[in-house]
Amino acid sequence: MKFLSYRHNHLYFEEVALHRLANEFGTPLYVYSEAALVDNFARIESAFTKMPHSICYALKANSNPTIIRKLRDLGAGADVVSVGELNLALKADIDPQKIVFAGVGKRDDEILAALSKGIKGFNVESEMELQVINQLAGDAGKSAPISLRINPDIDIHGHPYISTGRHHDKFGIALETVRKIIGNFSTYSNCELVGLHAHLGSQVADIAPYAELGQVMRKLIQEVQAAGHRLRYIDVGGGLGVDYSQPIDVATDALGRDDFAFDPSAIAEAISESIGSFGIEIVFEPGRALIANTGLLLTRVLYLKETTGKKFVIVDSGMTEMIRPSLYSAFHAIVPTNLRGGTRITADVVGPICESGDFLARDRELPEVQRGDVLAVLSAGAYGFTLSSNYNARPRPAEVLVSNEDVQVIRKRQSLETLWQE
Repeated sequence: MKFLSYRHNHLYFEEVALHRLANEFGTPLYVYSEAALVDNFARIESAFTKMPHSICYALKANSNPTIIRKLRDLGAGADVVSVGELNLALKADIDPQKIVFAGVGKRDDEILAALSKGIKGFNVESEMELQVINQLAGDAGKSAPISLRINPDIDIHGHPYISTGRHHDKFGIALETVRKIIGNFSTYSNCELVGLHAHLGSQVADIAPYAELGQVMRKLIQEVQAAGHRLRYIDVGGGLGVDYSQPIDVATDALGRDDFAFDPSAIAEAISESIGSFGIEIVFEPGRALIANTGLLLTRVLYLKETTGKKFVIVDSGMTEMIRPSLYSAFHAIVPTNLRGGTRITADVVGPICESGDFLARDRELPEVQRGDVLAVLSAGAYGFTLSSNYNARPRPAEVLVSNEDVQVIRKRQSLETLWQE
């Protein structure tokens, strides 16, 4: 991870010792680096500088208000999928004209709220949704900006739960239906066709799917223009992958730097080659790529346990704080915040939740640990806290942001009293 290093056997994030944060704020604890966030945004923003563009951060990855405000200050818009995320974006003072609203199941009240705020566009996922938006816009005396989300039937060859561009996925509209809608769009008198949208999925590992998407978009743009519509933007979604699996050799204090799966400029180049000549604004919706390696989860060792042929390191974090390993079999590197040398063990790192599927790592090689040691679960900034839960009546963890030597609490630990609220 960026800005993460061992110094005198202590793990630092920027200029802050992580064991100090664990002692001061308790565990489980999410910790984010402002420097890493700024660096990630700069790399993605600079990749698209040769074309008109907007970077709309996918709030689903991490919806902490401070994180959203930091990204707004850097120039980001927002990709939202609920009225809650819309409200967060607006409270962060993101310009409504930089907000796109996605999601297959927008409620009527969500559509009306977005219409009233004058957002950039609705990423429409079905013909029926378009009909509903048209009716609601007419009733409200509004014109709804529409971006048709196509399903391009492109397989990114990733985990099926995070692949969204194949023909049998629930997302987007089949190309033949998109063409029918374009031909009949004049019947939607309360809507304006302003864009086309696609999102291939998450953790895209190479450029080929984006290149293929660019060719699909090129043909559709030509058809839309031939039908007399003037598109304002093409939204190519997000999906840029993060490498969670780079080796980490704590014995030599060398932390592998997890990074983007490939250079984001390759996406811009592939899209520019296909549709750059149209001069239309490109919208990119990064989530994981912006936030994953800006954050980590601190957890404390509670117990060590050994059964026949199996060792367990039992920690105070589990699937309630970080469900990705249980849900996706996702890999997160786990390292000690203090190095003491000694032998290495192979063990499952498990949480306290009453589920056999509650684990952070299986058969993981680790330095030998002791009760009370603090471990860091790396690259936990995306889909960590946002997927957390109160299962087993466990309060959600606190979140802090480090900036050089400064530490800011950006979300307090949930109190026990809130679990009793009706």
